[in-house]
Amino acid sequence: MADSSPARRQSSQWTSPPSAIITELLGDDRNSEEKHKQLLEIAKREHQRVREEAERAHRNYLQRQERQRILDEKAQEEERIKLEEQIATERLRLHALKLKKVEIPPSPPPPEPAKVQLPPAQTTLSTAPPGASAQNPFAQVNGNSTSKPEKPAAAATTNPFGAPSLPASAQLAPAPQPPVTTKPPTFPGGVGSLLNNTLQNNGVSASFVNSQPKAPPPVLASVDRYTIIHQNLKALRKSVVQQGKTNEPLRIYMGNMRRKIRMHIGQLTGGGGQANRMPQSHIFTILRESFANSVQSEPVDPGNFVLEPRNPAPGALHNDPQVPSVFIYLLNSFGKLAINQFITETSARPETADPIGVCIATTFSDPELLWRGKSMIDVLMAKFRIVCPVIFGYRGSEKTEQGRQRLGWWKDSGEWVPEQVHMDRMTGLGAGFAAISLRNFARAKKENPYPPRHYWTAMAKIVNTPAAEISNTQCVVLKAMIENYEQKFLEFYGTAGLAALRAALVEFPARALVKSPAVHSLEVVAQVLQRDTGLNLG
Repeated sequence: MADSSPARRQSSQWTSPPSAIITELLGDDRNSEEKHKQLLEIAKREHQRVREEAERAHRNYLQRQERQRILDEKAQEEERIKLEEQIATERLRLHALKLKKVEIPPSPPPPEPAKVQLPPAQTTLSTAPPGASAQNPFAQVNGNSTSKPEKPAAAATTNPFGAPSLPASAQLAPAPQPPVTTKPPTFPGGVGSLLNNTLQNNGVSASFVNSQPKAPPPVLASVDRYTIIHQNLKALRKSVVQQGKTNEPLRIYMGNMRRKIRMHIGQLTGGGGQANRMPQSHIFTILRESFANSVQSEPVDPGNFVLEPRNPAPGALHNDPQVPSVFIYLLNSFGKLAINQFITETSARPETADPIGVCIATTFSDPELLWRGKSMIDVLMAKFRIVCPVIFGYRGSEKTEQGRQRLGWWKDSGEWVPEQVHMDRMTGLGAGFAAISLRNFARAKKENPYPPRHYWTAMAKIVNTPAAEISNTQCVVLKAMIENYEQKFLEFYGTAGLAALRAALVEFPARALVKSPAVHSLEVVAQVLQRDTGLNLG
């Protein structure tokens, strides 16, 4: 234990110098000049040795540091070469894939309509909404009678602008405005009981059907006017761009205003009218100021951008035969940006379509933006017709080039976008169409720019598709139109709306020959409605 004491440890660490050194230090000549020179020489040699050792250690340190730097640079270069080799390999693969062409085989001929077995309780949805012209909105099919199956759509014809024309069987004139119901059904609660108490097996009450006379034959439209409007808008855009080359203020103004409209549309949220009041006000101000034509754009005839000819309207703010081209240009830009917002944002969250729909309806219905007393919303719907044709009655096979064109399947860099991207686009556009067309203007002083009858007509054109021609695109659009908007639809159409929902969510998917996930999604919507609201459509 004594060996571990502090005193013992200290003595072992600090030993006395050898006696020879002590004798030398304590000798008589220790203070002599010769002794001092000797000690200085010894100290100088020691100093030189320590210096040389330090310099050697420093050189070694620098060499090690330089070696490490070279190793790091070598590793970085090896990583760069590795990444470049991977990029080169992937680019070669991508190039090979681009060169590879897969021929899409033609779709097999549709089966004979007579062989298609329709459910005995099928309801045919009329493209004319009920009420205003004493027409029966549903053609009742008796269970014990044999009905003639629908004929497949006629072959598509090509119009002067290269877009396929709507088959004559699907081109129906717009129907009258739906009646205003005094006591519309509400969610949740009484809807399920209303259906059970008033509807029979075919989804329509006997008193409602028997009280309606037979519908007159539909009026056929001879020209796809929306396609012509779309071509006119393209020509206008080229004309305005050409004007900007010689009119610098016009070019700068168009670019700035278009960027502001894009910014304000992106600011629309689901927080209600107050949250969106400021962006809507800014958009309206931009469009209103374009009427002043302070940048001296050339005038154009607005009649080239509407469905029907218009005569001057008494009391209208704008009755002139021409308006500034910059106004039509910015109105078209607003419509395109709103549709792009439906595609990019609403495709992932369909519930976000409503504030955009409110902004569109508010803007196009404002009296200061009307021409000869009517809205210019045809500018927007012409673009809708191109990107989502199924809403306007077009249909086709998703396995053929022509069919995809008729369904609005988009191309990116000359190649069809993937199926999931296409379906996401259709989801956003279907919800956006509902957000525009199911707006209630009952308490507003303005006139509804796109009344709910257009929603009814679009639903009818999809639901009345022959079983052999039902496509996934139609099912996705129909689901997006109905989901989150069933209550608004029932508020407009009441009992007839219930029958329409049954035709769309129960009978339409039941008739599909291929039970794809898109078809089943319609049935899921019906099940969710029954679970959440008690609405039994089965």
